[in-house]
Amino acid sequence: MSDDRGTTDQAGAAATMSKPAARPGLLRSLAHRLAGDEPEIPVEGHLASFDGATGWLNSEPLTPEGLRGRVVLVDFWTYTCINWLRTAPYVRAWDAKYRDLGLTVIGVHTPEFGFEHDVDNVVARSRGFGVEYPIAVDSNYGVWQAFGNHFWPALYIADTEGRIRYHHFGEGEYPMAEMIVQRLLLDAGAEGVDPDLVSVEPQGFEVAADWGTLRTPETYVGYGRSAGFASPESARFNVPHTYPEPDRLFLNEWAPSGSWTLAQHAAVSNETGARIGFQFQARDVNLVMGPATRGAKVPFRVLLDGAAPGDSHGFDVDEAGNGTLAEQRLHQLIRQPGSIRERLVEIEFLGAGAEAYCFTFG
Repeated sequence: MSDDRGTTDQAGAAATMSKPAARPGLLRSLAHRLAGDEPEIPVEGHLASFDGATGWLNSEPLTPEGLRGRVVLVDFWTYTCINWLRTAPYVRAWDAKYRDLGLTVIGVHTPEFGFEHDVDNVVARSRGFGVEYPIAVDSNYGVWQAFGNHFWPALYIADTEGRIRYHHFGEGEYPMAEMIVQRLLLDAGAEGVDPDLVSVEPQGFEVAADWGTLRTPETYVGYGRSAGFASPESARFNVPHTYPEPDRLFLNEWAPSGSWTLAQHAAVSNETGARIGFQFQARDVNLVMGPATRGAKVPFRVLLDGAAPGDSHGFDVDEAGNGTLAEQRLHQLIRQPGSIRERLVEIEFLGAGAEAYCFTFG
């Protein structure tokens, strides 16, 4: 996900938010460490304090001092972030494989949207994603600021002395991160470290993007960070307005039609039949959305090039394109099989009070 604290151009070919300089020599020497060519892993700083956490899940509060003697992997995330979701199976697998050998994984949940501050939501979604390692609930950005972090997801790996030895921002470089973990465990005297890398079978949101065909970036619809707005009429902020349907949209443009209130945080539907159209090119179309009122349910319908999506439907809608908003989270609208081309997706809300936050693609 993105804001000035973390930005991803998902239309780019690279599967990262902000990619550090490549270190191929280090990767090669790590891969051949059994040959006796041990690389030097730089020290990048020290583990920051977790005192800014507003709570902890799956653990008592942890401290850098209390973690001495263990390799520590800190993973900054927020539960609607598609980029974090695609890294999640690797982090879970590392936790399962190396926990008993001396690795502690800490997920720092720093929310992007207002509803992600709700601890009940964090508990429910973390359980749904199978996150069993300790979670520092960072609702006030205290841990984020202590680390000087700017990205979701962001990975920091520290040795048994609390020294940060590696970081990575965004998706990708999973072999490098795992080999760093292995090396630090071996340096600490761990026995039985399997040099083979984990194998994962991602499902749902966790499936890697089809970067070769992806041409549409993450796009917010709240006016605070919106781009690509292409209504025939100018946007009206914070007031209800009925927008006309556009004649056509060009690639990476979107437009509301029907009655909407464009707020800073989201676009809010005011009546049945309000729509959003988006011209995109990607395998997957996802939308962070939900009912404005907790406990409410808002039905919706998805169209692809004006017709039911059929076998291109996402797992939050059926083949006819029907779905229901019951909670504020990331929803998958489209997952296309076969060849990918430029297409129009439309979401029609069959009730008032739907909030649409951000489109992501894969």
